[in-house]
This record gives sequence, structure tokens and C-alpha cells, in this order.
Amino acid sequence: MSFYSIGDVAERCGINPVTLRAWQRRYGLLKPQRSEGGHRQFDEEDIQRIEEIKRWIKSGVPVGKVKALLEESQTTTHDDWSALQEEMMAALRSARPARLRAKISALGREHPCDALIDHVFVPVRQRLSLDQNTARIMCSLLDGVLIEFVTSCLSESRRKAGKDALLMGWDTDDRTRLWLEAWRLSQRGWHIAVLAEPLESPRPELFPGQQLFVWTGVTPTRRQQELLQHWHEQGYSLAFHLA
Repeated sequence: MSFYSIGDVAERCGINPVTLRAWQRRYGLLKPQRSEGGHRQFDEEDIQRIEEIKRWIKSGVPVGKVKALLEESQTTTHDDWSALQEEMMAALRSARPARLRAKISALGREHPCDALIDHVFVPVRQRLSLDQNTARIMCSLLDGVLIEFVTSCLSESRRKAGKDALLMGWDTDDRTRLWLEAWRLSQRGWHIAVLAEPLESPRPELFPGQQLFVWTGVTPTRRQQELLQHWHEQGYSLAFHLA
């Protein structure tokens, strides 16, 4: 098992170390292990929990109330999500788009967007990302139906009050995940349009006066953060979208 220092985690998750310490000491949100020298050590499970905390806070939940929500969410166990993943795999093995479409639509009605992306859609896509011909074909089928589902959700969200924004990928080749993140943003009150082709670098000057989100798929690099700050100083409304 790999362990990470608080500095490594802070850089990877885009969180100040002071904030991580406060989440641990003041709010009891984190329980990192300690090295023999007494230094905090975080594992992948800790990092996933940090990302979940970030999502709750970004959705408007006060940090003091996040712990109760995290504990409540644990009532849906790992076995429950694994069962849903297997149901998705069964629908894929049927090789019938209509059956897969119906399954995804049903899941979308029964579960929150964030949970479906993080615990069902992304894990299933990871399982299918093997370098095997059949798995790759099934992944392509799934991606097509997911994008179709998301476009419908984006259209539906525009019937509600919200603000317009544009989402673009930056140095990432995962187009399907870009659409899933657009769905996530739409559930937070944004009317999202997607720039479907990922870019080597955003061109905010082409979209003056518009709210722009960029998705990198990983923690933004220092160079990307520096460019974002540069664009802010030029007056562009641009932000990293971190799931």
C-alpha cells in the first residue's frame, strides 16, 4: 500500500495543508495514519474521502455538517455499489443498446449523480479499459449510451433556473468522462455546454464574458495553475472543475 505525505496530498487534491489539518483536528473528517516519526500518512482511501468532502463543500454544505453526511452515505455499502456494477456489466454483455439505455436511465432516477459517476460508471469503465478487443468494444458501447444519457440530462437541466457555462477538457483524452463531469456540474445549478474536443490549452479570449470550466482529469499541474492565474488577471472567468 502506498502512503503520501500531507504535502503530496495537498498538491494532488488542490487543498492547503492547513485546511487538511483543520478537517482532521477540528471536524474529525480525516484519520490519517502516523509514521514512526509522527508524520501524517495518507493512503488512496483517504484521498477519495478528501475528494468526497470537497464535493459536499462545493455543493454548499457547511464543513461542520459534512461528517454526518459522510457517515450517512456509508449506509450504502461497497457491496451495494458492486452489485450495481455487476448489473451494468450484465446489461453490457447483452450487447443491446436499448437494455443498457434503460438500465442507465433507471439508475439516474434512483441515485444521485455524484454517487453514480464515482461508484458505478467510472469503476465499470475502468474494468472495461483492458487491452482486450471485446472489453474495448463494450466500453465503446457504454460510452456512446452514457454520452446520449448525459446530453438528455443537460437538456433537462436547462428547463430549471441556472447560469450558463462552458466546459472544456484540457490535456485529457477521456471525452466520455468530460461529459459525465458536465452532468455533475449541471446538477449544481449550471446550464452546461460542452466543448467536445479536448484542447492542448484553453483559449478564453475566444469566449469573452462567459463562465468557463476546465477539466484536466487529474490534479492540475503547476504550469496549468499559473496559466489560470494569468487568465484571471486578464479578467477572464475561468475555473478548474475538480470532481
